[in-house]
Amino acid sequence: MKLKLDWFRDKGFRKSLSRTQTPPFSETARQIGRTRLLAQSLLWGVTLTSLSNAIALLLIEAPVLAAERVTLRLGPFQQSVAIEDLEDFAKTGEVPASLKPYKALLSSEFRDILNRRLHLDPNLGDKVVKDVLRSPVGEELIKKLGLALPNSTVEQLQAGLTLALRQANGLSVISFLQSYPADTITIDASSAIAIALEFNAPYWQSGALGPLLERELTVTKGKFRPAFNPAQAGSETVQQQTLTFHDWRRQEPILGTYTSDRKIVVDLYWANTNEKPPYQNSQNPLVVLSHGFGADRSFLAYVARHLASHGITVAAIEHPGSNANQIFGGHFGSNSVGVPGLVPLLPASEFVAMPKDISFLLDELARLNQLPGSLQGKLNTEKVSVIGHSLGGYTALALAGGELNLDELRQFCKNRNPLGKSGGDWLQCAAADLPDQRLSLRDRRVAQAIALNPVVGDLFGKKGLGKVSTPTLILTGTSDPLTPSLNHQLRPFTQLPSPKYLLTAIGGTHLSISDFAPGSQGEQLTQTTLVNERTGEVAAPLRQLLKGVTLAFVKQLTPAASTYEPFLTPAYAQSLSTPELALRLNTQLPPSVTSWLALPPLP
Repeated sequence: MKLKLDWFRDKGFRKSLSRTQTPPFSETARQIGRTRLLAQSLLWGVTLTSLSNAIALLLIEAPVLAAERVTLRLGPFQQSVAIEDLEDFAKTGEVPASLKPYKALLSSEFRDILNRRLHLDPNLGDKVVKDVLRSPVGEELIKKLGLALPNSTVEQLQAGLTLALRQANGLSVISFLQSYPADTITIDASSAIAIALEFNAPYWQSGALGPLLERELTVTKGKFRPAFNPAQAGSETVQQQTLTFHDWRRQEPILGTYTSDRKIVVDLYWANTNEKPPYQNSQNPLVVLSHGFGADRSFLAYVARHLASHGITVAAIEHPGSNANQIFGGHFGSNSVGVPGLVPLLPASEFVAMPKDISFLLDELARLNQLPGSLQGKLNTEKVSVIGHSLGGYTALALAGGELNLDELRQFCKNRNPLGKSGGDWLQCAAADLPDQRLSLRDRRVAQAIALNPVVGDLFGKKGLGKVSTPTLILTGTSDPLTPSLNHQLRPFTQLPSPKYLLTAIGGTHLSISDFAPGSQGEQLTQTTLVNERTGEVAAPLRQLLKGVTLAFVKQLTPAASTYEPFLTPAYAQSLSTPELALRLNTQLPPSVTSWLALPPLP
């Protein structure tokens, strides 16, 4: 087999260059200089990670052909080399004579890429592998690889990957090249670079789990027949008011910082009743909504209104250090421990400040609860349920007792291939600058935590979420490119003590729970992420389920708990499923799923 690397797509240019032409070495060197930056992107992206994520998968007969040489083409030059030479470079780091023209590109990073291997657990079984191939994510990945390898067929890609995966030492770039069942393979570098730039290993892994989760999390029982619909608006009239509080003396001894004025704006939603204190609804807990990075307090306003219509007071907080206004003026950089991250777009201090914002708010609302007025007696700050989305989901888990593990976080951030990181991974790595002290942000007034598509990853390490001491509910979407399900929700879920619930939206994305008006700025936000967000009508069943489940979950802190228990069952979630968006609700993950979670993350 020969490998051709087409840097340009221009057909006329291709025709003018014969298969055996090789331009002078000086021209080759100039081409390398001009293309080095792009080529480095290529070498990072079209690598073991891309190939191994393509995946696990493909159980068809091994190809008969085995490649011995490759033809490398960069722009107007090409050179044929033996795969054995690439193997020697991978093993020794010495550059063979045939690879001398490419010495500038043969970095230690590229050598590391050649040596990386993926070993597939054989216990996963043929059925799971076939599911991956039939999944939308599997089809999309094969399609993308087809663009990067334009002369390849789907069968050839599957065959090469399959044989390489079956080898005793696992899948690598070299083993794939040796296993490709054709005389010539062409790589279109421009398409390959495009794949590299958008590549997000955890997202592909999580999406590949979709068919497995849909099947294994299904509970087969009779048709769900509820006595009432918890997603329907309650009978109470909802009152809304915006309040502003000033934390004049915010001190963070752990961080060595002092803020003279941290302004906390909050929207309060409550039932407008003519009752006099003590109110019947005072038995209900207070709910605090915490938004994600780059959002504001209006996110999930529909959930706030829904809960308030059922007599539950809701405080939707706006975090001044991570809201929409804070995004402008930030930039990417590296922090003091050498970990690439968001600096100062999201200062490390925000991972402490956001939970502290809510603790401060509870102090202020406790005082307000004692004052005469429409809110007197309606702010139960001693029994609080925190609902957070994305970075707000992290905040909810931290307040519920999750303990940060900075050593494990820093190890992840330093060792992970940058192109293998999701948006949530970059976000969590901003916390690497926190000082080396035990961080517990637990607020004992918090009695429940609901984390929706939370940023978790390695923030709490492998054991930090075991410290959570409240009932917890986590929402995950298998097509979420920003906080991929596998690393940010599924693995963390296994750490949590019971009682716990996992709400799974197979095909759901990061903003599927949003309810933005058509044409609004928020609606435009849903089209700016790495993949098209599934919002609007297709995600309406998920929003209905979210309203019903959050109400039922919060009601577990009240005397009406048993009335709402049926809505915390698999049958309720499945009753709202559609062919486009399968919905599941479970309290544990079956062994068939945990075996996937036990596989080491891709680099």
